[in-house]
Amino acid sequence: MRVDLALVGGGLANSLLAYRLHLERPGLDLVVVERGSSLGAAHTWSFHDNDLTPDQRRWMQPMVEHSWAEHELCFPNLHRIMKGGYNAVSSDRLHHAVSQALGERILLGSEVVAVTPESLRLADGTAIDARAVIDGRGDPGGNHLEIAYQKFVGLFVKLSNPHRVQKPILMDATVDQLDGYRFVYVLPLAPDELLIEDTYYSDDPGLESEVIRDRIEGYASRRGWTVAEFTGEERGVLPIVLGGDIEGFWSEGPPKVARSGMRACLFHPTTGYSLPEAVRLADTICRLDDFEGAALFDLTRQRSFDLWRRNGFYRLLNRMLFRAAEPARRFRVFERFYGLPEGLINRFYAGRSGWIDKVRVLTGKPPVPVGRALRCLRG
Repeated sequence: MRVDLALVGGGLANSLLAYRLHLERPGLDLVVVERGSSLGAAHTWSFHDNDLTPDQRRWMQPMVEHSWAEHELCFPNLHRIMKGGYNAVSSDRLHHAVSQALGERILLGSEVVAVTPESLRLADGTAIDARAVIDGRGDPGGNHLEIAYQKFVGLFVKLSNPHRVQKPILMDATVDQLDGYRFVYVLPLAPDELLIEDTYYSDDPGLESEVIRDRIEGYASRRGWTVAEFTGEERGVLPIVLGGDIEGFWSEGPPKVARSGMRACLFHPTTGYSLPEAVRLADTICRLDDFEGAALFDLTRQRSFDLWRRNGFYRLLNRMLFRAAEPARRFRVFERFYGLPEGLINRFYAGRSGWIDKVRVLTGKPPVPVGRALRCLRG
């Protein structure tokens, strides 16, 4: 098989890239190779309206399953309603939209065993030659990044009665603080349906799924929700980057191969949000004239390095959270942050914090021991 572009992995970044190229470059012959039975696995991605441009929100719309005009934050000493659109993309909707667009150019159940900048070899012996290959198979491994973890288990539930939740609860940190900073995330999907996720900013990547499921059931019971049926589950462990060597990170994996998504370190280091960067990468690549492997490698590598440099402030905040704050009191860091002006918070999520925002976040009485905070700043 000979194509212009081969995308290895059918996760969020490569799926959005394939869809965007289909819209803007319909003459480009591409293929998406995914070892699973569907694109996106079992996952829900979210983004704020301010994270994307109006044009980006327009072409993303077929993937958006739910949208709300505001969302809610709950802490022991803070309750806040935040204005502005908030959107959820489900893996089912992603798979449907991209599959309708690309059809047979998606190869599911296909294990890739060898990757070069211009070719793939599948486990069944199939060879795919391409002008360029983009590898989006997730973390390449290695020990070049210093990371902590944002981990979660989410249950889709159908209730016996309406829940009366009108807006997403992005963080309910009034729950017991266990295993680091813990909060519950709730999306109202229908009058009697919810996604309830139990999330932890933790030093340990381990997920005790059964224990966490019990906690979710307990949370639902305390809210007065009677679960009639569990209709689905998702789980994940996302990296929270504290520091490291980005050049070393890129030395892992097949050499000189272009990358996307987590494999390119294209995500917000504090929130773990990857969708905005995936959309921006798709927009950038669809405007290219040169689809040769070397050019795409240089572009994605440089984009990763540029984002790394811009994100130094967020890595500093991560170090203060994980090194300066006691695990059981990490929620105080978030409680203080979410009391700041709404525009600052929006720019933070979008990864566009200005210098005034940075000063505002770092000044005032810190919710962590001063000595430890100063050590993080010196670092």
